[in-house]
Amino acid sequence: MISTVYDFGKVAVLMGGRSAERSISLLSGEAVLSSLQSQGIDAHKVDVECDISQKLTEGQFDRAFIMLHGRGGEDGQIQGVLDSLGIPYTGSDLTGAVLSMNKALSKSIWQQLNLPTASYYHVNKSTESDELISKLGLPLIVKPVNEGSSIGMTKVENAWDLKEAINDALNYDSEVIAECWIDGDEYTVAILDGISLPVILLKTPNKFYDFNAKYEANTTEYLCPAGLSNEDEAYCKELSLLAFDGLRMKGWGRIDLMRDKLGEFYLIEANSIPGMTNHSLVPMAAKQEGLNFEELVLKILKSSIKRGHS
Repeated sequence: MISTVYDFGKVAVLMGGRSAERSISLLSGEAVLSSLQSQGIDAHKVDVECDISQKLTEGQFDRAFIMLHGRGGEDGQIQGVLDSLGIPYTGSDLTGAVLSMNKALSKSIWQQLNLPTASYYHVNKSTESDELISKLGLPLIVKPVNEGSSIGMTKVENAWDLKEAINDALNYDSEVIAECWIDGDEYTVAILDGISLPVILLKTPNKFYDFNAKYEANTTEYLCPAGLSNEDEAYCKELSLLAFDGLRMKGWGRIDLMRDKLGEFYLIEANSIPGMTNHSLVPMAAKQEGLNFEELVLKILKSSIKRGHS
């Protein structure tokens, strides 16, 4: 049952929304909602489609647990609404959400902080393929800047596929980057209440850890412990926390990394509202740390009080 130390009041679990990640958000939100209710918390489902300010005001909610993935949830929009209504909420504030959602901004800040991240360039329909390839080499990866769950991403292995990859990414976002391909293993580190959780190694037979590998395939492997040396595990956790803090993220989130064939780690991107489905990584890392799903959800909710959102 819920700890009597905290009185959360009436909690809105914000889920759904209108982003390309709506279906995943609903799965995550329902899992969180069920967990909160099982612990005696007065939690309610709020599907964020339209008139959200009116819904929250009429519902007389005391705080919000944000489980909106992608646009509208991780880009600062909902945080701005909640701030204007004076409703405390979980996760990063507006600034942290914007900086972590925008991949180009994230990488620029990491570069300023001298944190390792893959080289990248902004691209558009007029980008000269030969010039870009001369800078980044092949393969490379093209990404919409403001999408999550690997939506709109394409690994480009030859020059004649580059234009198509850029055009595909532009279907999702007006801002697109091409990034140097890091050939090696992919890792992720969850951050919870100022602490890095155990590192997870991701293994997929797909070209990369794409939407299918994340949510649909049964061939994806998640290794936690990740098989790193104690020194490398500690380095990954420290690097991820520096990356998290550098983007002014708060409460909880996730940092994704790659390790090249020479053993060097590179920051790839940040996630301010990671998934909480049965395929999700934060619950997996928390379990390795000794936290079950209910304890994890409660700890995230408590962070909204500790940080003093107002």
